[in-house]
Amino acid sequence: MNIHSSAKIYGSSTVGTNSVLLEDVKIGYPENGILTGILESGKEIEEADFQGCEIGPGAFIRPNSTVFSNVKIGSNFRTGHNCMIRENTTIGDNVLIGTNVIIDGNVTIGNNVSIQGNVYIPTHVTIEDNVFIGPCAVLANDKYPIRKEYRPEGPVIRRGASIGANATILPGVEIGEGAFVAGGALVTKDVPPWKLAVGCPAKIHELPEEMHSLNRI
Repeated sequence: MNIHSSAKIYGSSTVGTNSVLLEDVKIGYPENGILTGILESGKEIEEADFQGCEIGPGAFIRPNSTVFSNVKIGSNFRTGHNCMIRENTTIGDNVLIGTNVIIDGNVTIGNNVSIQGNVYIPTHVTIEDNVFIGPCAVLANDKYPIRKEYRPEGPVIRRGASIGANATILPGVEIGEGAFVAGGALVTKDVPPWKLAVGCPAKIHELPEEMHSLNRI
């Protein structure tokens, strides 16, 4: 295992064999409730005993990335620079999280998933296997931000779906298996399996026959 001298591993965190942690990576950083308790006790974070995170073998985590406590990640995990993965998130095997991605916690991500740079993923999102999310896409989980009570409900991205660059997926929307969301689309309603969503707001079209195959990630 190759761990840069500036990287920090907090709590009971574990990192699998053949992993690389580069400059200023933080593994198992305490979520808010744990952090508050540590500070109130007068301890340093490095001295505190708490549940960290679990990362499988073969990880390659680039500089300034932070993985919070209570996160479980499978094997062959890769990141770009400066990404953040918050608490209560589960990530499968062979997943790429690109530069500046924010995963805001309480998220489930499957196997063989590629999430490109500057993507925002809020709480209460499910992303199944073989999903591709293009750069600068935004998923939302609140229909009425700070205006009225609403239980957060993020999108569900089914197996093998693709989300194009700069697309926006609104709360509670389901992107069906193998569906394709075009770049820049604003998706306000469910997209059926193996269909194409294009436009603002998005309209549903037939997916070309040559695109009827799962993503090869």
